[in-house]
Amino acid sequence: MADEVKLYGFPGSTYISRVTTALTLKGIKYKFVAEDLSNKSADLKYNPVHKKVPVLVHNGKPISESLVIVDYIDDAWKGVPILPKDAYEKAQARFWAKFIDDKCVPIVFKAIASRGEEQAVAEAHEHLQFLENELNVKGKKFFGGDDINLVDIAANFIAFWIGAAEEALGIKLVTKDKFPKLIEWGDNFINCQVVKDALPPREIPVDFFKTRFGNA
Repeated sequence: MADEVKLYGFPGSTYISRVTTALTLKGIKYKFVAEDLSNKSADLKYNPVHKKVPVLVHNGKPISESLVIVDYIDDAWKGVPILPKDAYEKAQARFWAKFIDDKCVPIVFKAIASRGEEQAVAEAHEHLQFLENELNVKGKKFFGGDDINLVDIAANFIAFWIGAAEEALGIKLVTKDKFPKLIEWGDNFINCQVVKDALPPREIPVDFFKTRFGNA
């Protein structure tokens, strides 16, 4: 009997793209159920605590929170590994993914919302520098080495959505002279075919940032 896989989410979301990247990497067929965040469906009973998307429902069993879902996908299906097999390397990948989620994404979004205000950008740069340093230490194409892993997937906002915000608002947050490794990594990441297949058309995040912050 084939697995029944449904993904509930908001089209164009960075968090949804994390999950779709993982599903695409594993070659998993799924049904996407678009949610209207202003009029959430009854199906979000699957996430009764936060009532947020994404939610993956695998054979009737719900899993919430994008990084938890990606971790689950790696455990539930064979194929291309998303997390390292080595226990220490796996712990490190989870550490950096959580750092990106808890620290980098919120502070970068704050810098975007400020429309490039100097102090907000400086705070974002302070956090992004840790990722620049990690890529220098790795000396590889991706955070995962020669192939993308959980950390690369977690950092998709940096690779794709920052550029869309810069285009929408006419600001510059991440420059090649300050973050050469991060820029190079982002280009490599979004040009992976599996990532291209999972990302929304660029005009969707561009329009989002224009609508949300363009008249601020």
